[in-house]
Amino acid sequence: MVKCQGTSSATLLETLGVSARLLADVPKILPSAKCSPAKILQHWARKAPDNAALAYREERFSWGDVNDRANQYAAWFLGQGVGPGDVVALVMDNRPDFLFIVMALSKIGGISSLINTNLSGSALVHAISVCKARKIVAGSEHLERLLDVEKDLSGLAPGFDLWVQAEDGDAFLGGHPTINREVAAASTSEQGDRFVPSNRDIFCYIYTSGTTGLPKAAIIRNQRMLGASFSFGRLMHRSGPGDVIYVVLPLYHSSAMFLGWGAALATGASMALRRRFSVSNFWSDARDFGATSFIYIGELCRYLMNAEPQAGERDHKLRLGVGNGMSPNIWEPFQERFGIPVIREFYGATEGISLLMNHQGRPRMVGKLSPGQSLVKCDLATGAIIRNEYGFCERVSVGETGLLIGRISPLVTFDGYVDRTATDEKIVSDVFKKGDRFFNTGDLLTLHDGRWISFADRVGDTFRWKGENVSTAEVSAILGDAPGVREANVYGVRVPNAEGRAGMAAVTVGDDFDLDGFSDFVQKSLPGYQRPRFLRVLTDEMRVTGTFKHQKIDYRQEGYDPSKIEDPLYVLNGGTYVGVDEELHSRIESGDLQIA
Repeated sequence: MVKCQGTSSATLLETLGVSARLLADVPKILPSAKCSPAKILQHWARKAPDNAALAYREERFSWGDVNDRANQYAAWFLGQGVGPGDVVALVMDNRPDFLFIVMALSKIGGISSLINTNLSGSALVHAISVCKARKIVAGSEHLERLLDVEKDLSGLAPGFDLWVQAEDGDAFLGGHPTINREVAAASTSEQGDRFVPSNRDIFCYIYTSGTTGLPKAAIIRNQRMLGASFSFGRLMHRSGPGDVIYVVLPLYHSSAMFLGWGAALATGASMALRRRFSVSNFWSDARDFGATSFIYIGELCRYLMNAEPQAGERDHKLRLGVGNGMSPNIWEPFQERFGIPVIREFYGATEGISLLMNHQGRPRMVGKLSPGQSLVKCDLATGAIIRNEYGFCERVSVGETGLLIGRISPLVTFDGYVDRTATDEKIVSDVFKKGDRFFNTGDLLTLHDGRWISFADRVGDTFRWKGENVSTAEVSAILGDAPGVREANVYGVRVPNAEGRAGMAAVTVGDDFDLDGFSDFVQKSLPGYQRPRFLRVLTDEMRVTGTFKHQKIDYRQEGYDPSKIEDPLYVLNGGTYVGVDEELHSRIESGDLQIA
């Protein structure tokens, strides 16, 4: 096992809110105070250079190969003037070079800013600028959208560079040079020994949507990346050399970075990577790669369950799945149909400190409450914390649902976001006694016997759809610019046979509003997961609260049921909004019309 100078495994895992009772299967010494992901990569390159590390399409890379490629990128970055503390934004689909770049920056003390590839326009500019990135490496597949905003980006500060990496190795794309040949010609000599890492150094930024309306850059320090990697690798995957972790989720998400690459890095397992999820290829990929575990989000599993049975869907070596969001009603049917012995669910947020891990594989649970974690009473509709007559919070009883919070301490720190204001908004003080501080997850969970916990719902202005967090404030602001729209209020509604909530917009409009024009605007201005699936055109003024905030609760409860609503209702079907009447509503509720 890797031995780096520093503290015990408990220090790393407690940082994530993992109880010491989970440490039985974990080595006593884990990388800590003077270590980084790059140092772990170097360890495997020296200890097992020929062992399988990464598979992608027909390509296969050993740990030695991965380290050599990372060294080449590191040497190239150093030649471009990138050094410790410099931020490089990465806008790229899944492929090996994504990981080579991230590990190269770790070697030289640089910081990777992992940009959601669904972003475009002003949201893309914001995501790149908020982390103060002055250098961008773009996959050739995203060059066009970056060129669309290049003037906005280059005006942020001097020293801006846009570098293009082409998956097919082309030297030029549309007249724009690529870096492929320069990197391939760079030295494979070890670059990581030039920089002495600290567990407090920032490894990367991973973006999460919040109530502020624009993507927030969550700070992922070396300590957090390593703690998550060893937690998921040792406790959840329980993998090692010879195991293969199959990853179809995007690497810019914490799920793929922590549960996939991190788990492989921490245990010496191999990771099999696909550019994007494919229902039709999932089981053949798992078989061809020899995968022994896979990572998931709930929607991925539902897609697989909804697919027609195919030959070979049980012909694989998969022994478990690790992820979050598995719907309780498909958990055991999923295992039975596809022959998956164990599902290990977890609960956690990219930036959060309240990690729950169901390492026992108990169906429909996300784990057990650990020391420092509490479910407190709140308004279940709004998430507002309820305090008693003494001004303190109260814990829920078994069978009740409450807001999950996690204690912040010198050991369990909350690094938060680049935006300090956004960080402060997630902290609750004087919870059980004066002066204590807790991280507010913004999520509702239910307490069961034995401290077991199940996920209940999300609160606030963010809901989840198609595996992405959707900020209602962000979508409302964009829809407010649509021709004829005077005001937009966005919220999530439940639909049958779908995970999370589908977006719905209630809008007030002027005489110049045109439904077809609105449909075109939505298609052009919003990525797929942000597009409201339902539209309600209000014939009266927008409902607001006493403090003039948009009323969402009543609108959400009324949903898209024409028997409850006199306003015109529409559903997005094939790129166009069509009217919802009683017959169409029945088709949606019965599942005859799928909301995609």
